[in-house]
Amino acid sequence: MPMKTKYEKPVAQPAPVTPGVTKAMVRQHAYEMFQDKLPEHPLTLEDWVMAEKDLVMMMEMEHTY
Repeated sequence: MPMKTKYEKPVAQPAPVTPGVTKAMVRQHAYEMFQDKLPEHPLTLEDWVMAEKDLVMMMEMEHTY
């Protein structure tokens, strides 16, 4: 009997919530973060949100010091 396989559905990249952050910035950061996952598995909404949060955190750290 074949095993059930759960496939994640690809989602369109959501608009960033953080002012001053563009889709292109988040997309580039997401591709760097998830290069082991791509291109075989599409990025989920959670992946996009995590990439934006991580990018904002990195930007804040750069401007703090």
